[in-house]
Amino acid sequence: MNHPMIDQIERFGYPNMVTQPKHVGFDYFGDEILDGDDIVEYDGEIILKDNLERFLTEVMEFEFRTA
Repeated sequence: MNHPMIDQIERFGYPNMVTQPKHVGFDYFGDEILDGDDIVEYDGEIILKDNLERFLTEVMEFEFRTA
């Protein structure tokens, strides 16, 4: 006779110990926004902070240069 936890592991495998972050939506470019991600809101649009430079150059036509 095995311990009930051993029987459960043999039937279903080890439990997933890594929790997945909660999905909260998509940004302007269609990238997934997860709980805890940094975002920027502009004129009703939500942009991941990681996509901010892309938004500024592609949509707002900003030019980044070195002085």
